[in-house]
Amino acid sequence: MTTEKEFIPVRIAVLTVSDSRGLAEDRSGDVLVGRISGAGHELADRKILPDERHQIADQLREWCANPEIDVVISTGGTGLTGRDVSVEAHRDVYEKEIEAFATVFTMVSYKKIGTSAVQSRATGGVAQGTYLFALPGSPGACKDAWDEILAAQLDYRHAPCNFVEIFPRLEEHKRRK
Repeated sequence: MTTEKEFIPVRIAVLTVSDSRGLAEDRSGDVLVGRISGAGHELADRKILPDERHQIADQLREWCANPEIDVVISTGGTGLTGRDVSVEAHRDVYEKEIEAFATVFTMVSYKKIGTSAVQSRATGGVAQGTYLFALPGSPGACKDAWDEILAAQLDYRHAPCNFVEIFPRLEEHKRRK
C-alpha cells in the first residue's frame, strides 16, 4: 500500500560475500543492483569480499560511517557451513537487530522452497543510522527479499510504515538533551 507522499531515493551499498565469485559471475549482486536502480534508488557502492568475518564487519562499519550510504545489503555467507560468516559479521556491527526481518524472509522463502527455508539465516539490523541486511547468495533469494520485503520498506510512500520514514530517528538517542 502506498500513500500520496513523494518518493525519496535512498543510497544503497551492495556487498557480495564469496570465496569464488568475481564481478562477472556475481548474479545475486546483479539482481540487487538491477532492483535498486529499477526502484529509483542510488547504488552508493558495490564490493565483493571473501567469507572472512573481520573483513565483512570492517566493510560494514566503513559503510555505516559514510554519510553517503543509507542502507547496506549483503548477499552470500548466510548458510550453515563453516565458511558462512556473514550473519556473525553483521551481528558484530549491529546496534539493534531487526528480528522480524528474518522471520518475514523465512515466511516468504517457505512459500517458494518449503522446509529448505530453515537453512537460511537472513538477518537485518541497524548501526550508526544505517540499515543492514544479510541475504542468502542465490539470485532467487535476493529477488524474494527485495520484491517481498525491501522494495516496500525502502519506499517512503509505503503505508502504514516503512524504514525510510524513521531514518531521522535512528540516532535520536545521541542527541544532547
